[in-house]
Amino acid sequence: MSEQLFAYGDERLTPALALDIVHGRRRGYLGKKATERIKASHQMVQDIVASEETVYGINTGFGPLCTTKISAGETRELQHNILKSHSSGIGDPIQPEIAKLMLVLKVHGLSQGYSGIAPQTLDFMIQLIDQDAIPVVPCQGSVGASGDLAPLAHLFLPLIGLGHCTFNGNVLAAEELLPQLGLQPLQLGPKEGLALINGTQFIAAHALWGLARFQNCLDNADLAGAFSIEALLGSRRPFDAELHQLRPYKGAQFVAAHLRTLLHDSEIVESHKNCANVQDPYSLRCMPQVHGASRDAWLHLKETLLTEINAVTDNPIILSREKAISGGHFHGQPLALPIDYASLAVCELGSISERRTYFLLDGAREGLPKFLIQNSGLHSGLMIPQYAAAALVSENKTMCFPASADSIPTSMGQEDHVSMGSIGSRKLNRLIDNLEKIIAIELLCGNQGFEFRKPLKANPILEACHAEVRKTIDFITEDRIFAEDMQASLDLVRSGKLIDLAGRIIRDRNLAFDSEFRTEFSLGA
Repeated sequence: MSEQLFAYGDERLTPALALDIVHGRRRGYLGKKATERIKASHQMVQDIVASEETVYGINTGFGPLCTTKISAGETRELQHNILKSHSSGIGDPIQPEIAKLMLVLKVHGLSQGYSGIAPQTLDFMIQLIDQDAIPVVPCQGSVGASGDLAPLAHLFLPLIGLGHCTFNGNVLAAEELLPQLGLQPLQLGPKEGLALINGTQFIAAHALWGLARFQNCLDNADLAGAFSIEALLGSRRPFDAELHQLRPYKGAQFVAAHLRTLLHDSEIVESHKNCANVQDPYSLRCMPQVHGASRDAWLHLKETLLTEINAVTDNPIILSREKAISGGHFHGQPLALPIDYASLAVCELGSISERRTYFLLDGAREGLPKFLIQNSGLHSGLMIPQYAAAALVSENKTMCFPASADSIPTSMGQEDHVSMGSIGSRKLNRLIDNLEKIIAIELLCGNQGFEFRKPLKANPILEACHAEVRKTIDFITEDRIFAEDMQASLDLVRSGKLIDLAGRIIRDRNLAFDSEFRTEFSLGA
């Protein structure tokens, strides 16, 4: 099989493509047209320096020091000084995968050819990506405007032989690692240091990482919800296609179609279609509306990221030899607001999942014992996993204050309004950490309840997924250490294994789930 490639600067980057590069499924290189633009932009910066014309960031200081003129002989030293001085992050290192994603996004942004960067600087960055030598970046220190200055400065210290990288599972000083990679430290030219540290790649990388994880949670929430419906003898009528055409939100229609497919031709559903129950609790019948609203928030974030990761976000921007503009494309606000919106959507998805878990345990539905265990009293069953879900939901609620609602002026008031999108994007992933656990608990309980409906069968999708669950989680007949079952369920959720299995069965059997919005709700479109 030929190597899968991506041309930085020439092709449109998607979240799926960016993640493919991070995970080694695809290799990026500088596109031909991008290389021409990069060289032309770099030459423009050289011409500006030679002309001694005053242009911010090329031959001036930075931030409130913008009125300080820097001589041509000092411009190179200035670029190294900015990387060193701005490497003022603090806290634990971010995941190497997210730091690698930052590199991918930065290379693509600089490859647009408006930053004055030298081609060899981009080649060095691509070498770090290809050899999986990933700079160590502290998680705290960015306010999300004037770029993610501190984390980006740490990200690019290795270019000048400083800082540290993770390589083959170890953390090595750049001065020790670079010779092993066949690389020599760079001597950065005018504007290059500023081009490297100005940008939104810390925010965007965390948001993109969260986007993929959130999508997995949305799919698993629909699946866990379907198990809960079957166990609780819920109705599939609220997912009727004609009904959802009357309030045609994309997310709601997608979820309704997904649930119709997961419940199609179920013996369990058919067994109670003439029962006296008129309405299900909201957490069952309103899944299209609630899960769907979270999907719409996901879609908003994805559309924002599609713009952001293909944009130029550094400063100043070199439009021509005569036109270098110091603007505000580094400001994180366009990302910060959708990130906070997505965070609320993550919290709500967990909230409704926990409610279904609660109903599974209350013993009110015919055929389900209290806490989903026979001889309850002697055995507590799944009582306490629901406590854990409730605690996680409450913890997520405490993190729903929007980071973007805050701003603290920095840099002597020169940077007087900032986005705090860096905080919001990190918080989004902490919320998803908890959401995965909440859904895992529902999946555990739903599969336990599902077995009380035997010998009736659900459709082949749920039956296959249930069999996969039972490979690592046995049916509960007596109390045991449920933390182990919860972890096994969490591993299934995080792996996406059940979603992949369900997708294969849907495709193999040509089942009905082919929503017109399916492509739109993918990471690749």
